[in-house]
Amino acid sequence: MPSSAVRTFADPDHYAASIRGAGAELTITGCGQFAAEIITVGLGQLSMQRFFDNLPRISHSTDFAGQATISFRTQPGPSLQRSGLEMLPSNIIRCSNGKSFFRRSAGLASFGTMSLTVKEMAAVAAIAGCDLTPPKDALSVIPPPAAIAKLQRLHAAAGQLAVDAPAVIAQPEAARGLEQALISHG
Repeated sequence: MPSSAVRTFADPDHYAASIRGAGAELTITGCGQFAAEIITVGLGQLSMQRFFDNLPRISHSTDFAGQATISFRTQPGPSLQRSGLEMLPSNIIRCSNGKSFFRRSAGLASFGTMSLTVKEMAAVAAIAGCDLTPPKDALSVIPPPAAIAKLQRLHAAAGQLAVDAPAVIAQPEAARGLEQALISHG
């Protein structure tokens, strides 16, 4: 059943505990008042999340076993690295399958993820213009500029629906249409 949730955080430990996946650990490396948000959207086969946090940090997590996941910037900002790979507004990180990784930010970070089962992702011929089955180690891919821009726009629209109109996402027909747009046209 399609669903969505929007959660805000003032405590880094609560934020880390809410990150979908296996036991995220978070260490803040800068000063200031912590603020974060996670928007989660489940559209049937496709799961997506949008993350925002405002302070420099290092986190340690584990990729989902059996899931093909991509991660990408949703807005430009200070340096953001995943598995030692710089996340830029122009690239996608193809995540490994079930491996642990570190993410490091130099400040304000906005990024998103999308995942399907490995089998479902293998059946998708051209999301973002490239093969997205999980590599052995995380891999940076630079899709055509129009493809990454469209993926970012669709991902943002799904996130905005979760904030402004979660009842729309809960409707199976609307969720199915959004899911297909994100999978086949992103």
